Amino acid sequence: MLSLYHDARTPVHTVPAGAKLLVLAVAGTTLFFVPSILWLAVAFVVVVGLSALARIPWRTTGRQLLGLAPFLVLIVLAQVIFTGWQSAVLVGERLITLVLLANLVTLTTRTSAMIDTIERALRPLTPLGVRPERVGLLVAMTIRFVPVIREQAELVRAAQKARGIERSTVFLVPLLIRTLRMADGVGEALDARGLD
Repeated sequence: MLSLYHDARTPVHTVPAGAKLLVLAVAGTTLFFVPSILWLAVAFVVVVGLSALARIPWRTTGRQLLGLAPFLVLIVLAQVIFTGWQSAVLVGERLITLVLLANLVTLTTRTSAMIDTIERALRPLTPLGVRPERVGLLVAMTIRFVPVIREQAELVRAAQKARGIERSTVFLVPLLIRTLRMADGVGEALDARGLD
């Protein structure tokens, strides 16, 4: 399986996957209840410091933020128009901090460790009909297909550029078709292996 893991020997890498996922869940909830621009800035600086401690390349982090930039700009602009600049700053700080924290967890935790942790956490729910191995498979496939879909998007862009189309609103249609075809193929492969 393709992994986003960045191999290094740092204190952040040695933290167990369960603890990292718990911190991510708690931070993801808590940051939305922090009404202070200053405290959110402190949280941002802490996450940036942890990324530096984990020796995550700044180029990798920059690529993540660059992909988020158009959505972030739209969300912040909408907040400025409808609720004011202070609310827009709060929303922007929360989103950037959470993306960087999720990026940090992903890059410092092996995919297999993350899936094992999720399966162990869901095992007590087995009597209620939850199938931990299925959820683990779903998480693994989600992580695997994020870079695959990105690769498909780059192929569609390259094909459009080759045809002389620099910027097009029809970019999503061929990407959606390619993604659905890929999903059908994966579904058939899983079905052939007896997974319903």
